[in-house]
This record gives sequence, C-alpha cells and structure tokens, in this order.
Amino acid sequence: MDVNRSSFGGVVSCVCVALVLLRSVCGISVTAPAEVSAVRGSSVTLSCSFSSSSSVTSAMSVDWSFRPERGGPDHTFFHFSSQAYLPLEDYFKGRVKWLGSPSGGDASIQLLNASLTDNGTYTCAVRNPPDVQGSPAQTVLSVTPQRVALAFTDVGVLLVFVLVPSGVITLLLLGRILCPCSSESPSPAATHHSPIEELGEEYFYETQNKSSMCCCYFKDYEYEDDYMQEKPHELTFTESQC
Repeated sequence: MDVNRSSFGGVVSCVCVALVLLRSVCGISVTAPAEVSAVRGSSVTLSCSFSSSSSVTSAMSVDWSFRPERGGPDHTFFHFSSQAYLPLEDYFKGRVKWLGSPSGGDASIQLLNASLTDNGTYTCAVRNPPDVQGSPAQTVLSVTPQRVALAFTDVGVLLVFVLVPSGVITLLLLGRILCPCSSESPSPAATHHSPIEELGEEYFYETQNKSSMCCCYFKDYEYEDDYMQEKPHELTFTESQC
C-alpha cells in the first residue's frame, strides 16, 4: 500500500514537472513599446516583435486589436495568417499597412493618416503553434494636433539680414528726432579756416567798413547843405564881418 502511494506521488510529481517544462518551452514572448506618439495626419509605426522556441510555420498568426481612449471593448481590426488581412470597416479601411516579417520575429504594422480618434491602446497577439502560451503586448498611442514648423529658407535669412539693420537704423533716427542731443562746442577742425577763407573774410570786413564810411560822409554833406539853406543870413553876416 505504501509502495503504491509512493509510486502515485512520483507520477504526479513527474507530470507537474513536465507541465512546467512544457509551458516554459512552448511559451512565446511578445514585446512592444509602451507608448508611441504621432502628429495628426502623419504615419505612425506600431512595432511588435516576438520570439518563439519553435520555428515559424504557416500556422503562425498575428492579431492587432484596438481599444479607444474613451473606453470600450477591444476590437480586432487586423489579422495575419500566411497573408495580411487588412481591415474592411470604414474606420481603419485603407489606413493599415503590414510591415512585419514572421521569419524575423517581426509583427509590426503602420497606421496611415493618424487622427485624434486613433488615440487608445493597441494590442499585439502572436501565436506560433505549438507555442501558444504568452501574454500579448500593448502600446498606447497618443496623436497630437499638427504643429506649425518654422523653416529658415534662404529668402527668410536674407529678409532677417535686411530688415533687422533697417529697423535698428529707423529706431536710431526716431530717437534722434524725438530726443535731440544738447548742442556741443565746435571741434577744432570746424573752427579752422584755410588762408583763402581768411582773406575772403578780411575783404568782406574792409568792404563793409568802407561802405559805412561813405555813408557817413554823404550824411554829413547833406546835413551841411540843409544847414546852409536854413540859415543863409548868418553866413552873409559872417562874410561881411570878414
């Protein structure tokens, strides 16, 4: 009786070990990036790789499913088994491209023309009988609005080099007009005169002096004439005395 019990226990132990070994040997490992970001309207690659202890056969299959960000059940939209079966529904129709290579352990796909409604969780599940055990890999996709990119072209660089100096000069001129500087004493170079300029100034001053003398002479002469006309009797009396 004890022998039978010990034999039965040995058999159970062997079966458990065999199951553990079978599960570890026949298990398949699937990996994918945890997060992927993309810009709206661009193409984004959803990477998925796997490793199997068995060689890849025509029985190998890949399934991609999607769960929206707002929640809800997973929805399988892509299937591969010897060939790619692209989605036929309106949402992903014409926007999925198979990039995988089963012989290289690659089960990646590409999502074309990404939109904001594509935000959510994407699950990659791979089976390669007899390796059917293993957890699928998940990737969270985040699609953001398109950003306006500033590219400096040759024309843009030329405009920068032309407009910036022009703006600086304009500001300096406006500042000079609105806030004029205080008068400064003339520099020695400004007060220096050439010999020709000095001769010209002397001639100008002499001409002015001569003109003033002539004017004074004529004024005195006219004054004498007026005096003689007003008092002729005094002149006659003076002459008779002489």
